[in-house]
Amino acid sequence: MGSGKRAMTTAAIALVCAVTVLGTPGAAYASLGRPAPTPTPPGRPAPSADKDLDAVRRKLDKLYHDAAVATDAYNAAAEQTEQQSTRIVELAREIVKGQEKLAELKDRAGAAARAQYRGGGLPPEVRLWLSRDPQEFLDEAGRVRQGEHAARGLLAEMTRTQEDLKQYARDAADQWKRLDTHRKAKAEAKKRIEKEIATAEKLQSRLRKQERERLRKLEEQAANQAQTAWLDTGILDDISSKASTEGRKAVRFATGQIGKPYEWGAEGPKSYDCSGLTSQAWAAAGTTIPRTSQEQWKQLRHVGIKDMRPGDLIIYFRDASHVAMYVGDGAIVHAPRPGRSVTIAGAGSMPILGVVRPDRT
Repeated sequence: MGSGKRAMTTAAIALVCAVTVLGTPGAAYASLGRPAPTPTPPGRPAPSADKDLDAVRRKLDKLYHDAAVATDAYNAAAEQTEQQSTRIVELAREIVKGQEKLAELKDRAGAAARAQYRGGGLPPEVRLWLSRDPQEFLDEAGRVRQGEHAARGLLAEMTRTQEDLKQYARDAADQWKRLDTHRKAKAEAKKRIEKEIATAEKLQSRLRKQERERLRKLEEQAANQAQTAWLDTGILDDISSKASTEGRKAVRFATGQIGKPYEWGAEGPKSYDCSGLTSQAWAAAGTTIPRTSQEQWKQLRHVGIKDMRPGDLIIYFRDASHVAMYVGDGAIVHAPRPGRSVTIAGAGSMPILGVVRPDRT
């Protein structure tokens, strides 16, 4: 793609670019350890005012980033809790089945022992002497031997069943411990998320309307500058791959959610967090992928940025705390953060960690 197309793409992205955060003045400046700026004529903010607002923007970015990290931890704990709950139910069913099987084996063993006692009270030579038909005695002796083998088999099966029950019980106890650990981790992550978001909202509530508008412009400017710098590297000249069939389905689903609100921990259909959107989009395309952005980064196949195609997932920040779906022409669709909605943004508007591909085609 030439410089003309890049310029058009940059302009288009600037119109739809997802802005990242709102901020705080007055008391907000105090929270940053700075005095409130001197008022300036409308439409002509002083450099110091922009500097202070930019500090607010950075503080908000950090708060929402920390909330995103905690959200990933919450989602991971929630997923593990669900898996362990399912496993505990499965183990409980196995234990019930094992107990029923053991009771049946005990009944069979008891019946076999009673039958052997009734037929085996006399020595073999006495039973032969008393028998009217030697062949009948031999047949009976064969049945006794078969009964003895069967009894030994029953005892061995009972022993195996008892050992299985003990192992199921041990596994269930272990899963309960893990379940409790992940429930606590989930609760702790929830507290962290709520704390970071509450702090950010409090910070924003201190801003006057004019300051909020100026802060929004600063956010847009920062995002557009990052996108422009990314496009100016000529990266789009190298990106030419077309989406796979599954990738087109995933993109269609993700873009169909535009306008729906961000909600941490949400997987739709009314709201999403960043990895909730990408995981559900690929589920709609027929591919199951990990729930969190960090696990998507760890488990999915990595591809180079120049090789990415629509439907691929771009992972952001060094801690893989955010994920978006590439839709082509240098743009992404993503669920940005609390207070925002699913939107289109510039793929280079945030620091890129790497790209992963959910499908194998």
